[in-house]
Amino acid sequence: MKLTFQQFSSILLQIADRIELEKDYLSELDRALGDGDHGVTMSLGWQAIADKIETFGIEDCGALLKEAAMAFLNAVGSSVGPLYATAFLRGSAVLQGKAVLSDEDVIRFWIAAVNGIQERGKAQMGDKTMMDTWIPAIEAIKRAHSERKELPVCMQEAVSAGERGMIATKEMYSRLGRSSRLGDRALGHQDPGATSAFIILSAFADGVAAVQDEQAAR
Repeated sequence: MKLTFQQFSSILLQIADRIELEKDYLSELDRALGDGDHGVTMSLGWQAIADKIETFGIEDCGALLKEAAMAFLNAVGSSVGPLYATAFLRGSAVLQGKAVLSDEDVIRFWIAAVNGIQERGKAQMGDKTMMDTWIPAIEAIKRAHSERKELPVCMQEAVSAGERGMIATKEMYSRLGRSSRLGDRALGHQDPGATSAFIILSAFADGVAAVQDEQAAR
């Protein structure tokens, strides 16, 4: 399948809407492990991206992601700001100059984005972070793509793997950041960063599926 610039932009706006919808839930999760502001933080970042999309005038997915990186970073002062800004910048390099995206383009975007997050943040599987969602999701995308599955299927398999990783954070100790001092008190609580990562991933997958349905109906 193909994603036009307008369709790609629309999917990013859908992510912003989903984050806004789940803002209070994310902050509730964060109150058990951190400052309780993760929902607000992610909302600020994604609303800044949404504002940028509304005024962006060039049909270039890579250029849009570069602007999204700066918008997110300027809106978010916490440690998550540089992580997602890096993801968008890495993704922008892959999609630079492209007004229409192939399955391969989207797969490469996700791999580059998540690699950027991991290289910047240094977190590994089992650290009780967003990477507990992103790493299994990307491994699932790679595996599905290698099996020549279509993009919507690749994304859905990524969602399933990412969801399992997110849920698994409930039984993990926090190894990084302030929450690492909680010890046993971190057990039983789902990581808010892993949860917001899952929301982003699932909203993107839903958007891709909707585009496929629209194309099939023509």
